[in-house]
Amino acid sequence: MKALILSGGKGTRLRPITHTSAKQLLPVANKPILFYGIEAVKEAGIKDIGIVVGETVNEIRNAVGTGKKWGVNVTYIEQEAPLGLAHAVKISEDFIGDETFVMYLGDNLIKDGITSLVKEFQKTRPNAQILLARVPHPEQFGVVELKGEKVLRLVEKPKNPRSDLALVGVYMFDKSIFEAVNNIKPSWRNELEITDAIQYLIEHNFTVRPHIITGWWKDTGRLEDILEANRILLDDLKAYVKGKVDKESKLSGKVRVEEGAEIRNSVIRGPVIIGKNSRIVNSYIGPFTSIYYEVTIENSEVEHSIILENSKIKDIKRIEDSLVGQNVYIVKSKAKPSAYRIMVGDSSRVEVV
Repeated sequence: MKALILSGGKGTRLRPITHTSAKQLLPVANKPILFYGIEAVKEAGIKDIGIVVGETVNEIRNAVGTGKKWGVNVTYIEQEAPLGLAHAVKISEDFIGDETFVMYLGDNLIKDGITSLVKEFQKTRPNAQILLARVPHPEQFGVVELKGEKVLRLVEKPKNPRSDLALVGVYMFDKSIFEAVNNIKPSWRNELEITDAIQYLIEHNFTVRPHIITGWWKDTGRLEDILEANRILLDDLKAYVKGKVDKESKLSGKVRVEEGAEIRNSVIRGPVIIGKNSRIVNSYIGPFTSIYYEVTIENSEVEHSIILENSKIKDIKRIEDSLVGQNVYIVKSKAKPSAYRIMVGDSSRVEVV
């Protein structure tokens, strides 16, 4: 069995962060989202992984390499443009061959992994197995209508959903899916939709098996989802201190301090992770915060946030529910007259009080 991890797409809902970084490489609990998918696939016993990449191919290649550090073999499959999930399957036929495979969306997180689901697929041997979850806003997803255990129809982001069952970003197929993706037409979005491909299987009497998951999963396409994923994963944090913490500082709860990190005269209330070579000085870091590497925070308060690498926050009263990108400098200005002085990119959001 092989795996196909999709890491194309432009991440428009996370701009401006994704103007300069692949959305699949955004860290959650200080680990790139894509790495969780690779680990889930490896834990399920799959070692041959194709990663479908787009314009961020170089970033993905630099981060993942050959897959050696996970003990897997990675093949890169370049997609000319984000033309749909079914298109990603279509261009991967040479890599997959006649084998069964898992398709895993690289910006999804499934806390309990996919090992049991892969075993179920291998045991029951349907032509396709689709993972479903009940969601509060199904119009944002591919929606599935069931009758008992039978899949009736699938619709991509319907205006009037006929159920609250959304497709989770993990699918399992045999080679029959290639017949489907080669026979469907582009949707109104000019994309080959995986929902249309699965609908083709249903209408041509292939076996499509649904599996409703009850565990936690997240499509991390929005800021709110990334922060929630960060919160849930930090809840399972294993605490340790490998950096330096002075006597004036207080750590409570589950706190991880990575190598080279330094905490001086600060209060850290876990779950919190402080990345390599970061410095926290005269500050408060509150629960559910991930500080990536080479970050400096001085005379400030941060809670329920993600701060990316090489950023600096100084003399800021409080930051919460925030995602701060790479190489960002946030500082309280002493210049007169008093004013907000802001430089932000396209699609940014700034809230001030």
